[in-house]
Amino acid sequence: MSNRWVLSEYDVTSPYQQPATFLKAAKQHGLSVTHTRLFGGRRDGVELLTVQNGEFSFTTIPTRGMGIHQAKYGNTRIGWDSPVEGPVHPQFVPLSDPSGLGWLDGMDELIVRCGLESNGAPDFDDESGRLKYGLHGRIANQPTEDVVVEVSDDGEMCISGEIRETRFLVYNVAMKTEIRTKAGEKGFRIRDRIINRAAQESTAQMLYHINMGAPILGEGASVVCPVTQLCPRDERATQDVDTWSTYKGPTAGYAEQVYFMTLAADANGDTCAMLKNASGDQAVSVHFNVNQLPYLVIWKNTAAEADGYVTGIEPSTNFPNPRSFEEKNDRVINIAPGAAYEIELGLQFHPDKASVEAMEKQIAELTKGQDATVHTTPQSGWCT
Repeated sequence: MSNRWVLSEYDVTSPYQQPATFLKAAKQHGLSVTHTRLFGGRRDGVELLTVQNGEFSFTTIPTRGMGIHQAKYGNTRIGWDSPVEGPVHPQFVPLSDPSGLGWLDGMDELIVRCGLESNGAPDFDDESGRLKYGLHGRIANQPTEDVVVEVSDDGEMCISGEIRETRFLVYNVAMKTEIRTKAGEKGFRIRDRIINRAAQESTAQMLYHINMGAPILGEGASVVCPVTQLCPRDERATQDVDTWSTYKGPTAGYAEQVYFMTLAADANGDTCAMLKNASGDQAVSVHFNVNQLPYLVIWKNTAAEADGYVTGIEPSTNFPNPRSFEEKNDRVINIAPGAAYEIELGLQFHPDKASVEAMEKQIAELTKGQDATVHTTPQSGWCT
């Protein structure tokens, strides 16, 4: 018997009824998944899937490119409070706004993917001034097709689906995604395959905008990661480059600071970045591979709580500059016809001082004997 639940748009009689075999398999391992559809306001029509795995839970949004809206361990929220108050249905996100900033109308997730055609700052045509690529791309505001939830015999739940970014005569790329969590795991793992469905070579970019606020983020919180090279994005970031890894409490009028970096990794290319609270007894770690995501961006936005007190830990294929700049500096993915670019990413919660210290020690081992190069000014070729 198959332990699968297919959320098919064609099953109009009972589209969200979970098969008995699926329910039995999930319950056996202490797992469950709940489907919700929101009504009213800008959330109207948004569909959510919430996975419960013991004390850990997370919610993904098929309506919004299978982003992760929030997660929780016990009473600890993993996410942030955005003034946007989503999740916002993509129909209310004006991606074609002439300013290029329409994407921000929907930003409130824990993890939101930026891509696929572009993933950085707005890009405008030099001659006409017309918007070429809006902020952070389109993939986060595309619906997920063919959503399936499965539970394996060894107690791993997988939510899978496909998000398509297609425009006739312009672009034809899709992303197959899997989000997995195993019974007892305090986190989840994502596997994305970016597939070129065109008959000629295509390009792509990807950035995982992983956003966290209180209670883990607060006065004295810090980022721990195995930096090999770092530079501030702009003059504003140079002001606090000496304290780039630590955070202030909520500060009214704070202007964002952004730092670009490369990280050390193990022999397989695996690396990690962690945000820990001031007391060091809770943290969230982000795991990825530098052969797939060679860069890390730290976004510090410790504004007043009402304005969105948040930081971003952002593994990426490139820096989030305008696409034309990144293309000139060879930071786009080239994908042959029918080929795919694979990315694996994990997020884990550390609930006590011992687990935080163990993760910190593991990160320190990656840079043992190496000194980081910290630039005090923006670097040519990295920053516009």
